[in-house]
Order: sequence, then structure tokens, then C-alpha cells
Amino acid sequence: MSMRPVGLPEIPEQTVVVARAAFPKGSLAIRVRDHLAEVFADEPFAGAFGLRGAPGLSPGVLSLVTVLQFAEDLTDRQAAAMAVRAIDWKYALGADLTDTGFDASVLSKFRARLADNGMERVAFDRFLEHCKDAGLVAAGGKQRTDSTHVISAVRDLNRLELAVESVRAALEALAVAAPLWLAGQINVTEFADRYGPRVDGWRMPPSQTKRERLAQVFGQDALALCRAAWAEDAPAWIRQIEAVHLLRQVLVQTYSIRSDSRGRQVIKKRDADDGVPPGQLRLASPYDTDARWAAKGDDLFWMGYKIHLTETCTTTLPDADADAGAGAGAGPVGFRT
Repeated sequence: MSMRPVGLPEIPEQTVVVARAAFPKGSLAIRVRDHLAEVFADEPFAGAFGLRGAPGLSPGVLSLVTVLQFAEDLTDRQAAAMAVRAIDWKYALGADLTDTGFDASVLSKFRARLADNGMERVAFDRFLEHCKDAGLVAAGGKQRTDSTHVISAVRDLNRLELAVESVRAALEALAVAAPLWLAGQINVTEFADRYGPRVDGWRMPPSQTKRERLAQVFGQDALALCRAAWAEDAPAWIRQIEAVHLLRQVLVQTYSIRSDSRGRQVIKKRDADDGVPPGQLRLASPYDTDARWAAKGDDLFWMGYKIHLTETCTTTLPDADADAGAGAGAGPVGFRT
């Protein structure tokens, strides 16, 4: 694939008229195009493209789409759809109103090409340079940092619920990827009855003894599934399915396997003194591998993440206010990361 550096195309007159009429106060996409068009040039990406072959889409345009996609928290399919149906996006991309856009797979291939060539920071660095030239950010000065909590968009699960849901997630993934192999490893009717409904701690037996028995059953099922997946005659790609790999991690962090007096292997749920992994390593959900249980102070507990915010500040007064406010500092100005 080759590239012919052209940058962002001129905005068609009809697109300008319709976009201005539809967004009289502007929008994020319109403001980005009006004020940051020079950031999204093709030339900085030249090293990632060849000189021969069919010409690809403008990397400047694709980098702009990627920025808007991130700002509006869109998937690749949603971003590709916005490039077709959103008037302000067509304005930002310099596209005709009748433009049919591009396939969503282009975005993932573009990101992969940037990663392969070490160009992940190109658009950010150009944006930062633009901000420096405009006097919006400067080197030195003061910064202040604080942290806060971010709650993940998954259900809170206790250790027993996590064990059940991890088996259920692995079964659902295998039912799609390897249904025939799975049917040969488990009792389909029994597992469907046990793991078909979503796990809910409120509907589990109130008796601690019965819960311990259930935990052992879930552990035995998880162990049987992992042993089947890691058996020598099992296809190697089975073990590469993320849900199966996560099931093995949950099995290790939740259960221990020991031999009883008769030499039989017995699976048992770990307790606090039995090698439970620390919070920063312990998985909390089979659907979000980055989420963790955390605490801040004595009364704040959550399952999710911690985020640090840094703000650059200035105490320099504008020239117009220098005489009137001598000795007083201006309020904080800057951006957060």
C-alpha cells in the first residue's frame, strides 16, 4: 500500500453550508477541523507506507477519525458509520454529503500499521507542538496531581460468583469457537442446567455448608475444563481463547489442589491464609481483566480503577490586569491528563 501526501481535503461548499446550518454554534468535530487542521497532515506518516502499490486512505484523515472516535467513545463500526451519516464529521473530514465512507476494518489496520512503525504518538506530539506554538502550554511551571476512583462497567462479584461466572464465560466462548470439541469434554445437559442462567449470589443456598459444596463443584468443573484444554491431544488454539486462559487464572487464585490421606487429589477453595493473591494481581471479573477491588480510606471501596489527574498551573497575570491586581495570582489554567 502506498501513500500520496495530500493532507485533509478541502471542504466541499455544499458540506460547509449544510454543516453551518445544522450546527450554528459548532460542534467538537467542526471546531477540531477549524482550529487543528494542520495537526492532521500526511507527511509525518510517510515512513509507515510504501512508494508502490495501490494508494491507501489519507493517514491524516484516519488519524482525525481516530481522535474523534476516542473523544466520543465509539467502536470502529460506530466511527465508520459516523463518517457516513454525521454532517459535522463530513465537515471535519472534508467529505461530500454523498460520500459513502470506508469500511470499519480500515481503522484497526491503520492503528496496527502505526504500532508496527512506532508512530503511536505522532498525532499527539503534533497536537502538543501546536498547543506550545499557540501559548496554551509551556515548559516548567507548577503542576498539581490528585487521584480518584473509576468504577468499572461490570458487576461486583464475590469469590464464589467469580468462579461460577468464569466457568460460564469459558463455556460460552468454547460453544462458539469449538462446539464439537466442547461436547466431547462435558455433560452438555448438566452444564447447561448449572451454568445457563447468569450467576446471582442472592439465589444461592443460605447455608454455609451448601455454599462450600457448591464452591467445590464449581472448582471441579473448572479444573476438568482446564485439564481438557491443556491436554496433549487438545488443539493448541483452544488454550489461546481469552476466556479459557482467564478461567485458568481464576482457578489458580481461588482454589488449591492437594492430596488427601488416600492419595486422592482434592480441590478446595482458598482462604485468607492459603495463598490468596494480593488485590493488585487478583482478577475481579472475567469480562474486564484490568478491573480490581480497591479501597481509599476507611469508607470508600470499589471495583474498577484508579486514575491520576495532573493539572498545569500558572500564576502570571494578563498584562491588562497587571496594574489592578498587583500581588494577586490568577486562577489555575491548564489541561488534565
